Amino acid sequence: MPPFYALHRDGLLILPNAWDGGSAALMASLGAKAIATTSAGVAWALGWPDRDALPVERLVQVTRDVVRAARGLPVSIDFEGGYSDDPAEVAAQAKRLVEAGAQGINIEDGGGPPERLAGKIAAIRAAVGPDLFINARCDVWLRGVGEAGTRVAEAARRGSIYAAAGADGLFTPGLTDAADIAAMVAATPLPLNLLAFPGLPDAKALEALGVRRLSAGSGICGATWGRAAALTEGFLADGRSEPLGDGALGWGEVNALMPAQG
Repeated sequence: MPPFYALHRDGLLILPNAWDGGSAALMASLGAKAIATTSAGVAWALGWPDRDALPVERLVQVTRDVVRAARGLPVSIDFEGGYSDDPAEVAAQAKRLVEAGAQGINIEDGGGPPERLAGKIAAIRAAVGPDLFINARCDVWLRGVGEAGTRVAEAARRGSIYAAAGADGLFTPGLTDAADIAAMVAATPLPLNLLAFPGLPDAKALEALGVRRLSAGSGICGATWGRAAALTEGFLADGRSEPLGDGALGWGEVNALMPAQG
């Protein structure tokens, strides 16, 4: 069994989401069992908006950077919607991520017809074989698909379609209610992945409910942007040096995190 698959068998896999090689190196040094990326964070770090705008060439390079910096940990790449509506093109790009070292991907339905994502998943599976962990993201909560009381059933229906197409996990960001989480775990044979979100139960409670994966998403990256904005605003206003050192890692500490060779 590939290492990334094994991490979903028991307990709760907590995944911080990196946005470049440096953030991946930091997270690996702090005890992460695997590294995932955040599509929003990757796009922002490279000066692009989120939502399938980043050139795929840049994503492939980020994959190489993160894999190198993760020091042997499994790496899962946020592949958004696959950067195309053509399943063959999506599969070809996914194969490039695998060749760059990815052991997993997230690919999302955007709340659209599940058959569209299923076609992409099936094409990816045919192109790369059994070892890539394909995490199918179901956006019924994020996009507000249907009435609130129908979303567990709709997500379960989509999960069955994605599993039949070759998905290995089901990601339901925006799902936070404990009763609905328990119902979702019972309704899908796939390991359930949740997103850190206001109102979500903590890790211990999620593990007890049967959740197998918890992702930070863009949360850590967004907090970093907020801190950077506050420091920059203050520095532009008064030029004071002291706030820049508050809570900061030193040059030597950060530099030591970075692998010297690929």
